[in-house]
Amino acid sequence: MKQFWKILKFELKGYFKNKIFVGITIFLVVAIAAVMFFPNIIAAFKTDESETPDVTELPVMLVYAEDDTLAGIVKEYFTDAFADYNVALAEGTLEDVQSQIISGEAECAFVLDSAFSYTYYVNNLTMYDSNTAIANNVLQEVYRVTAMLSNGLTAEQVGEIMSVQIESKTAALGKDQMQNFFYTYIMIFALYMVIMLYGQMVATNVATEKSSRAMELLITSAKPVGMMFGKVLASCIAGLIQLIAVFGSALLFFNLNKSAWGENMIIQSIFNIPVDLFVYMLIFFILGFLVYAFLYGAIGSTASKLEDINTSVLPITFLFIIAFFVVIFSMTSGSLDTPLMKVCSYIPFTSPMAMFTRICLSTVAWYEIALSIAALVGSTIGIGILSARIYRVGVLLYGTPPKIGTLIKTVFKKE
Repeated sequence: MKQFWKILKFELKGYFKNKIFVGITIFLVVAIAAVMFFPNIIAAFKTDESETPDVTELPVMLVYAEDDTLAGIVKEYFTDAFADYNVALAEGTLEDVQSQIISGEAECAFVLDSAFSYTYYVNNLTMYDSNTAIANNVLQEVYRVTAMLSNGLTAEQVGEIMSVQIESKTAALGKDQMQNFFYTYIMIFALYMVIMLYGQMVATNVATEKSSRAMELLITSAKPVGMMFGKVLASCIAGLIQLIAVFGSALLFFNLNKSAWGENMIIQSIFNIPVDLFVYMLIFFILGFLVYAFLYGAIGSTASKLEDINTSVLPITFLFIIAFFVVIFSMTSGSLDTPLMKVCSYIPFTSPMAMFTRICLSTVAWYEIALSIAALVGSTIGIGILSARIYRVGVLLYGTPPKIGTLIKTVFKKE
């Protein structure tokens, strides 16, 4: 245990003295501060629009119909629907309307044959022109109004019918996926980034130490379990401290600028995570990181040269990427209780993301959660001990990387 604490302290000092580690942390905190203060920064540079209003002339949209009553009703409805246009009744003939569009006096025109039939005139039709889609919805309402008026209803009766408001309530008996989606995605993405960054760092550190002959003396005098657990836990603590610095500063800056963000649903959802889900997030985050960090450390010890690290850790990287995309596809599709996701909830390489996602976005029985965590804890300890054995053998092997069969025989060989 004494050796473990010495190794843990030594590795932590190495992280905190690493300029890249400190620089990335400071950069992320500054970036978060810039994002959180963004509304206030924009407000500070805005000029008083009430004193110097920026008056922009709206483009003209013409409404033309032989029936003056129909044209007047459509113009009234189009004025509300097309806020970015100056809607006006066309004068003259159809040729006059077309010439106004060609000359640029008007941008577009709706020529009505009836309340449900029209021709849309525009000089250059862009792929982003959605005027006809809006007009179709508006004219459906106009047709209903004119039909009711022609059938003897008064204008007041028509107004009451058309202005009726539908009241609805939604009762979620399980989980509200929209409410929990954002911080679930952030946790999954943060776990992905931390494992990819720190896992690679653990493997690189082990391979670097292997090139030192002093490692031969250290590995024969210190217990491999203490060394491996010390290195991995040090990287886990360093990663957690970095995340606490980033997300803690984000929470602080958000509270300082809470009024400026208003009722932004995404921001509110991110910072209003329930306590129980936050606890589950920490459990699965830490255990998931440890599983992959132990694997990265074991594989790093088998690499003969530092240049071989990227090739050696590819199988683990691909395994994690596959797990990541399985969970992301399930999240975006909304299907979280598929057989694949249920199976992934108990496999140690996928359960940190799969089970946490199901807990946040679906209804999971407590015994399923307990079984998943128990399996993950047991797997973490088992993988850690196995990685320590591989580490002890791997750091003493030089030259050609050992074959899997030879490595397994050596690891499980009785001493």
